[in-house]
Amino acid sequence: MNKIIYRPTRITPLIFFDPERGLLELRGKSSPENAIEFYGKLLLSLEKFAKQGNKNLVANFKFEYFNTSSSKCIFDILRKINLVKEYGRKLSINWYYEEYDEDMQEAGEDYADLLGTEFNFIETVY
Repeated sequence: MNKIIYRPTRITPLIFFDPERGLLELRGKSSPENAIEFYGKLLLSLEKFAKQGNKNLVANFKFEYFNTSSSKCIFDILRKINLVKEYGRKLSINWYYEEYDEDMQEAGEDYADLLGTEFNFIETVY
């Protein structure tokens, strides 16, 4: 399985997925015109990693902002990576949010509740 690296833009986040290291990172702003198309390759790779891989996974989410269509895709990403745990491997989800950004913190809490999984909530100061 190959790495996936997307450089961030004004409307899309950095995506870094290294299956060999068991590391996923999404960081920045997410408001692409077509979120399903933008995240499609990552979703397919994560499903393959979860089902066929043998590595644990650390997933870091460091969003400054995401729009509604990105929110659905982020949930789909979280569902795919949650399969890692269902296949008996370790999963660590780190949800970063800026100090005083209650909306981003609550978004992470909502995802954790919907998935019934544990997140590590990490407040950052910029």
